[in-house]
Amino acid sequence: MTSTPLLTHTLTPEKKIAIGVDVLASIDPEYLEDSFVYVHCKFDIPTPGMLIRIWRTTVLNDCHSSGQSQLIHAENISYAPQWTMLPNEGKYSFLLIFSALPKTCTQFDLIEQIPEAGGFVVKNIARNKTDIYSVNID
Repeated sequence: MTSTPLLTHTLTPEKKIAIGVDVLASIDPEYLEDSFVYVHCKFDIPTPGMLIRIWRTTVLNDCHSSGQSQLIHAENISYAPQWTMLPNEGKYSFLLIFSALPKTCTQFDLIEQIPEAGGFVVKNIARNKTDIYSVNID
């Protein structure tokens, strides 16, 4: 079995994050010149056999301007209308990759804009220098 090569990004001297080359290769080349925002989403599985999905209309909204970042890629979760079945218990996580936020952005909201009830919102995420975030979905 061969392992997938990883690119690492140093968060601090003690902490690194690894991103699979296959993930980067699946991103449209026109976006490779741009910077990205990585949002690691985690949540406790409330119900055995639960199904989840992400809508392509999920965005990051700058709290202090009309700036908005679009979802470019998702890992470990299906795009609507497909579904991902979750394990029966424990925690589940998935990665969302967005286009760059405006340089002036200091705080943003993660919003799953969907045409039905049940979309999630994570408000007031403080911007950092790495543009790598970990959020809990309730």
